[in-house]
Amino acid sequence: MFRLIPREETFFDFFEQAARNVHDGAVALAGLFDNFADAENRAARIKEIEHVGDKITHDTITRLNKTFITPIDRDDIHKLISRLDDVIDFIDAGVSRMILYKIEKPTEEAKALSRVLVEATAILVDLLPRLRHGTGTEEVHQLCIEINTKENDGDRILQHALAALFNSNFDTATIIKWKDVYENLEAATDRCEDVANIVESIALKNA
Repeated sequence: MFRLIPREETFFDFFEQAARNVHDGAVALAGLFDNFADAENRAARIKEIEHVGDKITHDTITRLNKTFITPIDRDDIHKLISRLDDVIDFIDAGVSRMILYKIEKPTEEAKALSRVLVEATAILVDLLPRLRHGTGTEEVHQLCIEINTKENDGDRILQHALAALFNSNFDTATIIKWKDVYENLEAATDRCEDVANIVESIALKNA
């Protein structure tokens, strides 16, 4: 349809960049757990990815404040880019805690959470371009269900991890440290689900 004032389509670029960036962060997290001997350098790489996410978010909001006509609701743009940024923020927070607490090696539960994040963020990379292309709501819905399943997996891993912690021979300080790490990583899976819910809502409103 012809428009006298064109919509600003750059927001879709930002969404897709942010999705790829959070996936990069999740892959880097899994790599960190696979090679923990190089933890500080790998943690620094995740911090760089988190900074990239901050810039994408800043650029999106700056463009939003300067744009008269947006391709989707302004509030949805703000919520979507913010929740995408939250994913990498929580990944970075979990890693930063591990370095701060001088944790010597990852647990199997932490590795499992990282694998869930790799899978969930890979689905986000597939999902976000569908906003640009106006893919049918059924396809969007199916991908959102897949992300919801991954978030449920994250919940189950967290519950198992916490139970294992409190039934272990770890001292109280170690339990507190790992609880903090687990909860940050699981929160990242929660934010993936938040992103999916926002995308599905946008798709339905613009169907």
